[in-house]
Amino acid sequence: MKTKKPSLRLSVQYADPRLQSLLTRPLLRKTVQAALFFPAELTLRIVNAEEGRQLNHDYRGKDYATNVLTFAYTEEDEAEVTQADIILCTEVLEAEAAEQKKSILAHAQHLVVHGVLHAQGYDHEDEEEAEEMEALEIEVLATLGIANPYAGED
Repeated sequence: MKTKKPSLRLSVQYADPRLQSLLTRPLLRKTVQAALFFPAELTLRIVNAEEGRQLNHDYRGKDYATNVLTFAYTEEDEAEVTQADIILCTEVLEAEAAEQKKSILAHAQHLVVHGVLHAQGYDHEDEEEAEEMEALEIEVLATLGIANPYAGED
């Protein structure tokens, strides 16, 4: 028996259009949907390093661009709909993919899954939370045909 997918309202913004032909709206929707356990209203924004650094500085006090930022607005268990903005930074994503010898597509999908899990209240602040979140990422990515992104890490 197939389980019903949670409802999803997804807005995709290509502030940095360089990956737009690779990270298409249908592919991003499929990736988000795979990681979704609850109904959601999400915005996925792909930005350049300048905007990524500015957001990370303004909201986290860190003066560098990071791979993914999640701004979750409804982490409470009582929330009927998960609401969040998820930001991907093109330059960081590309550099990490090259460094880790992974395709840009697989790494981007991993980061989207990671961001969607954060939006739903998952975190990696301690070892137990990190293990749970990583296990979920591996499971979700496998449904998308993507290999374990943590394989080979010590």
